[in-house]
Amino acid sequence: MHAAILVFPGSNCDRDLKVAFEAAGAAEGVKVSMIWHKDQELPDGVDIVAVPGGFSFGDYLRCGAIAANSPVSEALRKHVARGGYALGICNGFQVLTETGLLPGALRRNADQKFTCKTVALDVATQNSVFTSEYSVGQRINTPIANHDGNYFVDADTLAQLRAEDRIAFTYVDNPNGSVGDIAGVLSANRRVLGMMPHPERAADAALGGTDGVAMFRALSGLAAGVMATA
Repeated sequence: MHAAILVFPGSNCDRDLKVAFEAAGAAEGVKVSMIWHKDQELPDGVDIVAVPGGFSFGDYLRCGAIAANSPVSEALRKHVARGGYALGICNGFQVLTETGLLPGALRRNADQKFTCKTVALDVATQNSVFTSEYSVGQRINTPIANHDGNYFVDADTLAQLRAEDRIAFTYVDNPNGSVGDIAGVLSANRRVLGMMPHPERAADAALGGTDGVAMFRALSGLAAGVMATA
């Protein structure tokens, strides 16, 4: 499996993602490439593009808005259009909504405060490669660190997400005001996941938890030959 991690000025979780992918996929020979925001193409054979957390371009305008217009984001759109997988975490989730690859928007937290703590999530669906090694209703603990993590969609879109089983994770105790307690959502083809919590920060017991390992272990099994039929 070949993962490409996008790096923007202000990204600060890119190396965490690299370590999580490599640790989970050691036996499968996972390859990870770091891709600078000015690059116009992705390497050949990329299976999944990961957009990391941080503060891309200092969160000017709207969080993720400038990053969504970087040259590499056009390559991301093309990757997804041809059936590739993508994962956006925290600021990466914001980028995915700004590119239009996922519905909705991330607004300022309801309490107007930056929130940094470990929260409990419930797995809402097993029907995606990202959540395939979890069970529906399984409770996991994952860190969050955001100021604009308040996910919003209108009532019709929320109903559609629920009807199509596209809500991946929900908060047990909503920390930011997200509509429907949503912590992560999937694209219509289930190949794109955006989530505010940080599974890459829950992938090493020495750092406090391993509940994120299952996601990276599942993703390490992706291969270009499988993607066409997955």
